[in-house]
Amino acid sequence: MKITALRSDKIYEEIIKAAPDEKLELYREHMMGPFMNKWNIQQIPFRSSEPNGFDVIMMNNFMNIAPADITTEINEPLAAISSEAFWQKCHEAVTTSFSTFTDHGIELPVSEYLYTILLGDQNSPSLQMNEGICGDGGIPGYIMANLIPGAYTLPRMQSVLAHECNHNVRYQFIQWNPQITLGEMVVSEGLAENFATSLYGEELLGPWVSKTNMETLNTIIKPKMKDQLHVTGFDQMNPYLYGDELAKMQNFTPVGMPYAAGYACGYHLIQYYLNKTGKSITEATITPASDILAETKDFWNEDTVLHR
Repeated sequence: MKITALRSDKIYEEIIKAAPDEKLELYREHMMGPFMNKWNIQQIPFRSSEPNGFDVIMMNNFMNIAPADITTEINEPLAAISSEAFWQKCHEAVTTSFSTFTDHGIELPVSEYLYTILLGDQNSPSLQMNEGICGDGGIPGYIMANLIPGAYTLPRMQSVLAHECNHNVRYQFIQWNPQITLGEMVVSEGLAENFATSLYGEELLGPWVSKTNMETLNTIIKPKMKDQLHVTGFDQMNPYLYGDELAKMQNFTPVGMPYAAGYACGYHLIQYYLNKTGKSITEATITPASDILAETKDFWNEDTVLHR
């Protein structure tokens, strides 16, 4: 297995020194270019044919520092991701995550992995909702994390990378398709966060779970979610997964859900499944959502209690 870090800190340093009219293309080629296969799979244009059209840069700018803003003004957050110790911790998280599966006899079809850490834009509403940290690991072989460095986010870096590595493994075995259901997404997020806490502890739970209390889960999320697990399409799924606030930002119809409802629900659903079946988180990770949902029908009708 080959695991490679794209040292974003070195690329940021290079772009800081560049002339203003060179920054955009340097960022596109050096930061986004190595992930070209990921963009192709996701059908995100690498370079838009229209001025200000949607492409990898526009997508980047939703949450991360835009190329034009990579100046000496970012020296402080950049310093936080520039140490060898920081990248060593990241590498350990990715290596440990994948090794956990191979150590349990799960042979991974993908043998090469590329990961990086991007500096988040502190003015990004969606990143603010996630307390300054999130990630992207759904395309096998590629992992990104977005980070506004701080006292809350830096200790969670390894846990977030583990979460994304779990997605990376799952979608080597579960075939992604445009008709993916809300049930699959809820299961997937629950698996990823349970995997992360199995390695790094519940005290480092992501805000997408920790910000939801049990009363909200039992009285609002579960009753509304349980009959919607069959829905497909991001316009239908995202409001349940991410909540009304983000749905409005994405111009989707709100459905009366709090922040990250699907993530919190998925986390407790998978805990229920693991406790009921005695399966390991590694085995559960490559289990079809239909099997997991069939085993957890009672979850939706029982009050979930916080076991911490």
